[in-house]
Amino acid sequence: MRIYAFIAALFLLTSVYGQEKYPQNKFQSPLDIPLILAGNFGELRSNHFHSGIDIKTQQREGLAVYAIDDASVTRIKISHWGYGKALYITHPSGYTSVYAHLQKFSPKIEEYIKKIQYKKQSYQVETFPDFGELKVKKGEVIAYSGNTGGSSGPHLHFEIRSNTTSKPTNPLLYGYDIRDATDPTILNLYAYPLSNDAQINRSANKTQIKFKRQADGSYLADKVYASGTIGIGFNGYDRQDMAANKNGIYAIEQLVNGKTYSKFKFDSFSFAETRYINTLIDYQHYGKYSQRIVKCFKDPSNKLSIYSDLHNDGKIVVNNGLTYNVELLLKDWENNTTKIIIPIEGKVQELKSPKKVATTDNYLIAKKPNNYNLEGAKVYFPANTFYNDFYIDLKKGKDTVKIHNNEVPAHRNFTITFDVSKYSDTEKKQLFIARLNSKNLPIHATTYKRGNTFTTRTKNLGTYTLAKDTIAPVITPKNFKAKQWLNNYKYLSLKIVDDLSGIDTYNAYINGEWVLMSYEYKTNTITYNFDDKILNKKECNLKVIVTDNVGNSTTYETTFYRK
Repeated sequence: MRIYAFIAALFLLTSVYGQEKYPQNKFQSPLDIPLILAGNFGELRSNHFHSGIDIKTQQREGLAVYAIDDASVTRIKISHWGYGKALYITHPSGYTSVYAHLQKFSPKIEEYIKKIQYKKQSYQVETFPDFGELKVKKGEVIAYSGNTGGSSGPHLHFEIRSNTTSKPTNPLLYGYDIRDATDPTILNLYAYPLSNDAQINRSANKTQIKFKRQADGSYLADKVYASGTIGIGFNGYDRQDMAANKNGIYAIEQLVNGKTYSKFKFDSFSFAETRYINTLIDYQHYGKYSQRIVKCFKDPSNKLSIYSDLHNDGKIVVNNGLTYNVELLLKDWENNTTKIIIPIEGKVQELKSPKKVATTDNYLIAKKPNNYNLEGAKVYFPANTFYNDFYIDLKKGKDTVKIHNNEVPAHRNFTITFDVSKYSDTEKKQLFIARLNSKNLPIHATTYKRGNTFTTRTKNLGTYTLAKDTIAPVITPKNFKAKQWLNNYKYLSLKIVDDLSGIDTYNAYINGEWVLMSYEYKTNTITYNFDDKILNKKECNLKVIVTDNVGNSTTYETTFYRK
């Protein structure tokens, strides 16, 4: 009997551990159209991995968005930037689904959040309803798709997060069907010398490797002559069927003579680690060319949890006289695979291109705090602001200082402080700290003003200056004129523009009462929906006040009629 009991227990244990980690086909689709992706999970973005999938909405807004299962709304956030209008609903099964860039919410959720917006007299709000306060059923319409926040076009950003770990997980793990029969595409291939004695094709610097497509669909690189410890990197993309978007590659494996040296895929990651994307890519190359090279080897500062297999951190030790066959396998979710073969021969050669190291007067030790006096400004880097030690390029100035360039990533905020004691109180009100972009135009940096010092905290290296904004914002009506009857109008909109420091606040009043205006920064438009409030007077006095980031303010007043 004990033997039978043991076998039964073993069978049960095996069946439990053999089950899928993620529930299959439990969740319905958030849209009732075929799922075509504009962006996939884990895709490489600026300083972060994409934490969901971007579902195309047929280039339009207003598609019904459905709850994927029974749930309770536990977070509502409305912001000018980022996710725009976003909804978070928690499911009893242990997951939270997220819906972002929404146009609007369902009527009961819209009513709930507008009460909070009117109470706080703010378009931007964030609230956390108690579990069970706003229940939704599977298949219930919870919102409508849009283009709010940092969206570059109409789509639905959709996530599924684990309630136990708060980690975003790849929504495709839950059985969603995305048509994809296309292999990933490789664009460029590179080899990196990693040890002091390393060389690649007579060079001690990063070297591009040429490759050609073979008859069987794989790619064969030109033979590489190398010695010492080297690493391989590539850039490429993946496409799904019926979409031209260049999305991220799901899984990457590097083999050397048949042995896996590095292997990772994008099933899940934590928000706490997402900025370490800057150690996965060749950031210097990205800063120069806006092109992300994925390194198939792991830097010492790389703390990402995406790796399932690593040998020698993916680094290849090439010995003189030996040969190595390196294979890169790039896979998408449907296991469509692109294979690149790189033959390497160990050979010490006379260098034609010695190692290039740009030196300056200042060598920064990443593990230590660093202070620099730049005459008109000071910069303070806390310990571990950067991943690695490097020669930092600093240029002093009275109102403009250079703090290296955009080819080195910062993991933490650092502080820049300007001395403004030479300016009058009136001038100080108009001044702000700005970072100069690639066109040498000033971009407002949040500026903290304390007496004779202005301070900003940032993660962006580059050139910073004191800029002056003396011009107030401009307010222009978009869809109406003064003293016009607006009986059949659903909404009222105005354009608000600031020439330099940018819009800080805006407020609108009708007959002296504050009214909710949504703000779309991509079109510089604020909009009032007439359904929000019953107007008791035929003659309506509109007053709009807009203030920029240094306090310049404009007031626009007009009258319209409505009954």
